[in-house]
Amino acid sequence: MLDWASFGWISFGWISFETLAVLLSIAYLLFALKENSLCWYCAFFSSAIYAWILGDVNLYMESLLSVYYLVMAVYGWYQWRRGGESHQGIEISCWPLWQHGLAIAAVVVASLISGYLLAQHTDARLPYLDSFTTWGAVLTTVMVARKILENWLYWIVIDAASIYLYLDRELYQTVALFVLYVILAVVGYVIWRRHYLGQGQDAVTADAV
Repeated sequence: MLDWASFGWISFGWISFETLAVLLSIAYLLFALKENSLCWYCAFFSSAIYAWILGDVNLYMESLLSVYYLVMAVYGWYQWRRGGESHQGIEISCWPLWQHGLAIAAVVVASLISGYLLAQHTDARLPYLDSFTTWGAVLTTVMVARKILENWLYWIVIDAASIYLYLDRELYQTVALFVLYVILAVVGYVIWRRHYLGQGQDAVTADAV
C-alpha cells in the first residue's frame, strides 16, 4: 500500500517526485522568459506534485498555493494564447505606482491575518513567512498571467524569502530551485523589459506608416 506520508520522496522510475517537480518548474520559468505558452503546461504538472509534497511537510499555505497554481495555469495559458482585444494573446504591460501600492498593502494585510490564524489553530511552520510568500505568489502569478512587467521584481523578493522557508523544511532540491529562480527572475525582468520597450517602438513605427 502506498505511504502518502512520504509522497515527496517516492521514486518515479529513476527520478523522485521532488526532482520531477523541480525540473518542471525550471522548464516553466525558461518558457516564461521566452513568453512561450508551454510554460503553463509545466506549471500545471509541477504544481500538482508540489501540492502533495508541501502538505506533507506542514507548509499548508504553500500547498494551497500549488492548488491555486493549477487553476492559474489554465487562466495564464488562455490569456497568452487567446487573450486581448484581438484574441491572439496579450502583450507585456506595466502597472502604475498606485496599483503597486494597493497590491503590496493587500499582501501584507492578508499575510498578517492568515499568519495569525495558522499560528493559533495549526501546527504550521513559520506561519507568517509561509503566508507572505503564499499571498505574494498569488498576486504575482496573476501579474504573470496578465504579462505585467514588474512581476519579475516581485518574484525576486518572494523567491528569496522562500529559500529560508524551504531550508527550514530540508527540501534542499527546492532550495536550489529557488536560488535559480532569483537569478532567472533578474534575467526575466531584463528580457521582458527589452520586449516591452520594443513593443512601444513597434507601435511608433506602425503609427508613422
